[in-house]
Amino acid sequence: MCFVHALLNALDLQENGYDVKLIIEGSATKQIKELPLADSPFSKMYEKVKSAGLIDCVCKACANQMGVLQEAEEQQLPICNEMSGHPSMSKYIEAGYEVITF
Repeated sequence: MCFVHALLNALDLQENGYDVKLIIEGSATKQIKELPLADSPFSKMYEKVKSAGLIDCVCKACANQMGVLQEAEEQQLPICNEMSGHPSMSKYIEAGYEVITF
């Protein structure tokens, strides 16, 4: 699962002093429902990322399309929709972030 690489790198970057913001888009939003489950091998890592406040945004349109918008809201994840239901990358670039895609 490629989304695990995003989680791993977010934690690694933060632990090495970088300001990290994780944006969950596309099919990765499906993991919002699966990762918190106790039998998920990556549930502890997901909880660590959430607890560290690294998830800055979940794409509303993608979460809705994947059927996990309610789960994202129940987990109190930040939902972004400023660009026709999708998060805008320009706000991150304008704030000085480098956008890395996994």
